[in-house]
Amino acid sequence: MNAFEVTGGKRLKGEITPQGAKNEALQVISAVLLTKGKITISNIPDILDVNLLIELLEEMGVRTDRSSRHSCSFQADQVNVDYLNNETYRKKSGRLRGSVMLAGPLLARFKKAYVPKPGGDKIGRRRLDTHIIGFEKLGARFSYDAGDDYFRLDAAELKGTYLLLEEPSVTGTANIVMAASLATGTTTIYNAACEPYIQQLCHMLNGMGARISGIGSNLLEIEGVQELSGTDHRMLPDMIEIGSFIGMAAMTQSDILIKDVNLPNLGLIPEKFRQLGIRIEISGDDIHVPAQDLYEIQTYLDGSVLTIYDHPWPGLTPDLLSVMLVVATQAKGSVLIHQKMFESRLFFVDKLLDMGAQIILCDPHRAAVIGLGRAHRLRGITMSSPDIRAGVSLLIAAMSAEGKSTIQNIDQIDRGYQYIDERLNRLGASIKRV
Repeated sequence: MNAFEVTGGKRLKGEITPQGAKNEALQVISAVLLTKGKITISNIPDILDVNLLIELLEEMGVRTDRSSRHSCSFQADQVNVDYLNNETYRKKSGRLRGSVMLAGPLLARFKKAYVPKPGGDKIGRRRLDTHIIGFEKLGARFSYDAGDDYFRLDAAELKGTYLLLEEPSVTGTANIVMAASLATGTTTIYNAACEPYIQQLCHMLNGMGARISGIGSNLLEIEGVQELSGTDHRMLPDMIEIGSFIGMAAMTQSDILIKDVNLPNLGLIPEKFRQLGIRIEISGDDIHVPAQDLYEIQTYLDGSVLTIYDHPWPGLTPDLLSVMLVVATQAKGSVLIHQKMFESRLFFVDKLLDMGAQIILCDPHRAAVIGLGRAHRLRGITMSSPDIRAGVSLLIAAMSAEGKSTIQNIDQIDRGYQYIDERLNRLGASIKRV
């Protein structure tokens, strides 16, 4: 198993360009199954989760031409649907949470789909109810095999309907939108997720000939069409990686310029880091984080302790709360981090406590961080990465710590961050892959 050996205390300097958005990639790459036409996608992140999804598509019969690690053409004109019902597909798709995104396109075009129990991060339950209920209301039937944790879906015809989602699930919304794009009639989705990833998917589908309106709102209307065609699509930069770089710069007292961030699609991210006291300078579409000896957490107007919590878009993405928690450990002041969505995502704080951080884990969803104001540096330890976001947060902690740290199970980090050690070492970090 690979690990990182990190020598902390290095100040970084230079420019870095974010990778393509991981969460968008899993959706738009799945959408290639909706058409026989050729689809070319650029700015693809070269990460484990995305590469595994492309490998799954190839094994299903999708022809691919990867002109570079960040650009690929797909043509799904020879798909072997029977492959979905064999043991190899079940095992491989079960390793990847994003494989659930194949269900909507498969159901829409081939009238059947197989959905494994969600794999990926160990951050708590990830329900498929929104997906399955949406498919049912469009006319699909499903059965569940408890022996292999597998859902089987089939539909002679999908018909447009009105859907009021119980939760604004990003993956649930994406799956239903893809299924509805080839359904008969019109589908209305209220309480739809409206994250930039969903907007990008909808724009791509419209480029393929779909008829989707309400993009960017929580009320989507999809008028089904008989078939879709090919298109070209460029993915957004990864907002989670951008936020990770902002936090990393502050923790390591570094001077970093983050290039081409697509600022309008970052939402509240810059402002939330400013609430932690981090200076952020905007120049065109770039973010400059200057070196700071000290950053101080803001309070509310009445002087009470700041709370940072996740919320559906345009609120703060839950994927950055782990990073913000780590960054707060070296700030001056206190903050309550409230992770509403996943009940196990804060359990990595035991590693930070071993490094010398002052954190009170109130319950599975809330942690009170008492910032050390750099009075005491974190100390290097040996630890293991439990999930993608906690993994990069622990990497940031190790980069700011005194001495050497070892981070095990870095496959979790590689699932979401491409060549992260090489890119940060070019800025002056000391990260060794062993």
